[in-house]
Amino acid sequence: MPAPTVELLRGSLDLLILRALTRRALHGYAVIRWIEEATGNALAIEEGSLYPALYRLVDRGWIESDWGISANNRKARFYSLTPKGRGQLKTEVRDFTRFANAVFQALAAPEPAHGGTR
Repeated sequence: MPAPTVELLRGSLDLLILRALTRRALHGYAVIRWIEEATGNALAIEEGSLYPALYRLVDRGWIESDWGISANNRKARFYSLTPKGRGQLKTEVRDFTRFANAVFQALAAPEPAHGGTR
């Protein structure tokens, strides 16, 4: 599959991260694993994409972070959704759903008639 544009990837990744954090705080690797499992391994998120997105979401006030101990007894930064982030998740879901529906509508549209301006 060709690589998605940076803008599409960034928006989708932000949405997926916010969704991953709806139930509980997770460390970065757990966010990656949740996204992979939730998408049936269709999406593989690299750490080089995840951590800048996490920092961006912290800067926007949509998530916050605290240090804790992971399941394998290592120190890790855990990320959790803020009230502002919960509101943003609703907005992101609405906007992405509208976008996806528009793309599906275009894909289902009849082919353009021949006889363009060429």
